[in-house]
Amino acid sequence: MSKQLTKAEEQFMQVLWEIEEGSVKDIIDKLPDPKPAYNTVSTIIRILETKKFVSHQQKGRGYIYFPLIRKTDYTNQSLHKLVDGYFGGSFKSMVSFFVKKNDLDLKELESILKEMDKKQ
Repeated sequence: MSKQLTKAEEQFMQVLWEIEEGSVKDIIDKLPDPKPAYNTVSTIIRILETKKFVSHQQKGRGYIYFPLIRKTDYTNQSLHKLVDGYFGGSFKSMVSFFVKKNDLDLKELESILKEMDKKQ
């Protein structure tokens, strides 16, 4: 999986990851106001199917859509792309950037390091 999602596609995927499966109407119901038109959502869902992020099953006269990609897999791939593209592949450089630019305090940094230690 190396395809990136547009902002709209990612917004619809966030809904599908949350509800796990649903019709176009179900997706629209979960979106914030102003809600997009039914045809807009339907078109983007079909694009997501083409990109192999979503599939469907027929239910009555309509379709129920569901994600083919787990949110964690997409998040991990997106993070690696960010690190590679902006920080030369160095997570250390990325963390250093965020510490400097976002005024992380020592307690927050220690908490992050503890979480990283748990993963190893």
